[in-house]
Amino acid sequence: MTDVFSFVEGSTPLLISIPHDGRLLMPGQDERMTDDGKAIPDTDWFVKELYAFALGLGASVIAANYSRYVVDLNRPADDAALYEGQVSTGVCPLKTFDGKSIYREGESISEREQNERIDNYWRPYHDEIETQLQRLRSKDGVALLWDAHSIASEVPILFPGVLTDLNIGTDNGKSCSSPIESAIMRIAKASDYTAVLNGRFTGGYITRHYGDPDNNVHAVQLELSQRCYMDEEKLIYDGKSALKVAETLKELLTAFMDKAKETI
Repeated sequence: MTDVFSFVEGSTPLLISIPHDGRLLMPGQDERMTDDGKAIPDTDWFVKELYAFALGLGASVIAANYSRYVVDLNRPADDAALYEGQVSTGVCPLKTFDGKSIYREGESISEREQNERIDNYWRPYHDEIETQLQRLRSKDGVALLWDAHSIASEVPILFPGVLTDLNIGTDNGKSCSSPIESAIMRIAKASDYTAVLNGRFTGGYITRHYGDPDNNVHAVQLELSQRCYMDEEKLIYDGKSALKVAETLKELLTAFMDKAKETI
């Protein structure tokens, strides 16, 4: 399928992945869904718009067009849980983050359908990430992957209380080098936002799978609290707040690239 994702090629070693801002559903899927499901509430709202500045930094950007309710690109194809002992939302989710049913009573996703979704929507996205990281490493000697996410600031079923603003994940230091991790965190801690490293979010499948610092591929996930740039209740983009947080994001990405140059 040719419309699974959009891609813009940049000039630097940086690839930004936006796997959860897609809004499209498969043909006929909405007819099987509840009203809660059709609202696709767990979308990483406006992340593609928020990171539009990154093209000016020379970043390549890959962004999913289809909803995570079709297939979750940040989960492994075998559907293994990412966080031990915590709620797993699955590679083809059946429940929203609030625990509501995505599909109407009597509807389900068969193993065959799940495998078809993985083949048609999951693999093309990941094949492109692999291709681009190989291209960047061959061209620049290093490849940098920034997995860009956002989430509501309060999701009781997933985490207690209010989420930190900037949730940076490096698979507990396994997906990028320590100097790069430190450089990014210095910027995050000096910003106007609260920040944590490898807290509730240590990085999903994309960060864990592609990060390979020993072979000059460094991967970082940022899970951004949506209260930083939008009205969470009305799902409205707040341009003024977005411009402010985008400046911090620009500093984080610049630190990522600058420090990585020293590793080549």
